[in-house]
Amino acid sequence: MRAAILETVRADRAPMVELTRQLIAIPSENPPGNHYPEALQLICQHLKQLGFEPEVKGDCVLCFVGQGERTLYFSGHYDVVPAQSPTQFQPVTRGKNLFGRGSSDMKSGLAAMIYAAKAVRDQGMKLNGRIGLVFVPDEENAGPRGSRYLEQRGLLGKHGIGMLTPEPTGGVVWNANRGAITLKVTVKGKPAHVGRQFEGVNAFEGMMSLAQELSELKKEVETRATGFRIQPRQARTSILMLGGLTAGGDNFNVVPDSCWFTIDRRINPEEDLNTEKERLISLISQKRKGRGAVEIEILQEGKSAGVDADTPLGAALAQNIELVTKISPRLEMCPGLLETRFYADRGLAAYAYGPGLLTVSHGPKEFVPIENVVNCSAVYALTAIDLLTKR
Repeated sequence: MRAAILETVRADRAPMVELTRQLIAIPSENPPGNHYPEALQLICQHLKQLGFEPEVKGDCVLCFVGQGERTLYFSGHYDVVPAQSPTQFQPVTRGKNLFGRGSSDMKSGLAAMIYAAKAVRDQGMKLNGRIGLVFVPDEENAGPRGSRYLEQRGLLGKHGIGMLTPEPTGGVVWNANRGAITLKVTVKGKPAHVGRQFEGVNAFEGMMSLAQELSELKKEVETRATGFRIQPRQARTSILMLGGLTAGGDNFNVVPDSCWFTIDRRINPEEDLNTEKERLISLISQKRKGRGAVEIEILQEGKSAGVDADTPLGAALAQNIELVTKISPRLEMCPGLLETRFYADRGLAAYAYGPGLLTVSHGPKEFVPIENVVNCSAVYALTAIDLLTKR
């Protein structure tokens, strides 16, 4: 059976690559959320050509392969970060690699998911459950029209026994992720000509003062370390980054009446999102009392998550990665947000493993090794059979 699955997946190498190329050619950039309808149309059209029955829910696509309620979810996102050049949406094959925006993160993963489900179906095995294919947008900005949309409508992870997502993990398995609280903090002042600055209130100086006070919290936060494995060792600490973006003022000779900066707080799985969010916002609000107005805008927030390595899904995934690639995978924590958090929050085992490489994702020369796409599809198919032939 395993040999038949591998043969079926490898026979679909060419259509898998072609689907990836077609997906790359759609500039589904986020922000701002371009060309989502075209991506949805292509995904649905391809699923129908394979004999599947996709359902469109908002900007998401759901498709179930098999019978019964027990569902192993393969979930991936079709939005990509903005390209550095329009040519990134012109897929190019060079040697053994496919180049283009989204090739690594994660349109190749979508193709791997689809053809894994096809391989399982084509074997005609009687399974105790089904595969749930999920295609979502907005992963790059915490999922408001994607996984969060499905979650709010009771559609995410329904009857789930586990979830896999083909993020660009570079050969490792991510069994945990950091949470995020990203704020835009605007400090208000009062404008005045530089020659009469005593009549104004300098928002830049107020912003610098607040940033200095937040630096004390940063020192404390970044002494905390996660128990989950992540390389290098320095990456184990919690994060508070100040000033990823900052702007303000109207001219060099005018007292600035408004200045803003961002705060990016990344929390480890051992920390609680609501506790850390409340502490951060409370500190900002208290420090500004009597010292000028401050506005706080939440740009994104998402929970951290972590699952054990030795769940039935985790064990099957690791076993099949070694079978297909001849390499025993490491399990690590992802340094950023993962959509696994939505499923882990429902008590499901959820892991990330995909064909792409984190080192090139989001970059100007993003690519995916074609062999990785085929291998990932085989791993997903074999893992599905392992999970869905057992109660």
